[in-house]
Amino acid sequence: MWRRFSSLILPLALLALAACAAEEKVTPAPGTPMAETRPAWEQEWERVLAAAKQEGKLTILGPVGTPAREGLAEPFQKKYGISVELLGMSSAEAATKLQTERTAGQYLWDIMVHGTSPGVLLTAQGLYDPIKPALVLPEVKEPKNWVDGRLEFADSAETYNLAFLDVPALMLVYNKNLVAPDELKSYRDLLNPKWKGKIAANDPKIAGVGQSAFTFFYAKYGEDFVRDLAKQELALSRDVRQVIEWVAQGRTAISIGNNVDFVKEFLGQGTPIAVIDTLEGKGFVSVGWGSLFLINRAPHPNAAKLYINWLLSKEGQTELAKSQGYASRRVDIPNKDWTAAELLPDLRFWNAYTEEGIEVREKLLPLLRDVLGQ
Repeated sequence: MWRRFSSLILPLALLALAACAAEEKVTPAPGTPMAETRPAWEQEWERVLAAAKQEGKLTILGPVGTPAREGLAEPFQKKYGISVELLGMSSAEAATKLQTERTAGQYLWDIMVHGTSPGVLLTAQGLYDPIKPALVLPEVKEPKNWVDGRLEFADSAETYNLAFLDVPALMLVYNKNLVAPDELKSYRDLLNPKWKGKIAANDPKIAGVGQSAFTFFYAKYGEDFVRDLAKQELALSRDVRQVIEWVAQGRTAISIGNNVDFVKEFLGQGTPIAVIDTLEGKGFVSVGWGSLFLINRAPHPNAAKLYINWLLSKEGQTELAKSQGYASRRVDIPNKDWTAAELLPDLRFWNAYTEEGIEVREKLLPLLRDVLGQ
């Protein structure tokens, strides 16, 4: 009996080995769970892409101008065949529009790309979704691809307001026929009586680069500096192009807090203007309009998710930064190839777009209304 049992062991063992080998050679049918060996993010990306194409449209509240459309809308639309509706307006107008529509029960927009002010105004009202859960592509989430080894959020919770551009301010523009460069060695030189009635500024009482410039002055030099500057009989305008035009025409000698796009326009026309980006090593950096918000209850949620990942990808940031001449916060693209030296972020001194900067601004606003009127 023992012999009979022993004689069965070897055949049974061989059969077991053959069965294992046959099992290893089995190729699972396509679509079965065993066949899904790709990374989870690839599967999610394909799902989002298919759903976005089915939605077929994306709506963006963004900045004004053809350059913005060229960077924010056209490359995405061309790559994915998804129609992009981009409505350009100021950040304050965009915030008001979104609030008004929500009050009326309208949900028309997927994405906002603008300055950071709408984030502070609207986050507390629950108009945005968190951005991080929408990030799918590993290259977007990889910290080493970004300045300071992290995604930059303007909100302290690092949730709703993602900054992807760094734009050092063009603090002063001056007319070379009216101002010698050595006459402006410090921002305090703006208080020289000779400049009384000869300084223009973007109205600092409203959100924008003029307000950011005065917030910087207030943070670094205090209330007395702002009061003394207001006594210089500033020429104020809410038209960001106009203040530079005044300097180019010689109607004023200097302008404070200047829109980068319009400065480049006038420089390209050969007008007698020059730029001072920082004095005494001091200046501030903003995001320009390079701040991203994911609007909740979006009409095209998958297209919005697809867009966010594309915009923050190496390809998307290259397309955007190159078309705008700004420096992306991604470090794996050649910002220096298209960004003027005065617009590279290594010149920054003070970050104007964080919640800390906005808190300083809120303290400044009553003072501005007092010294400049309503």
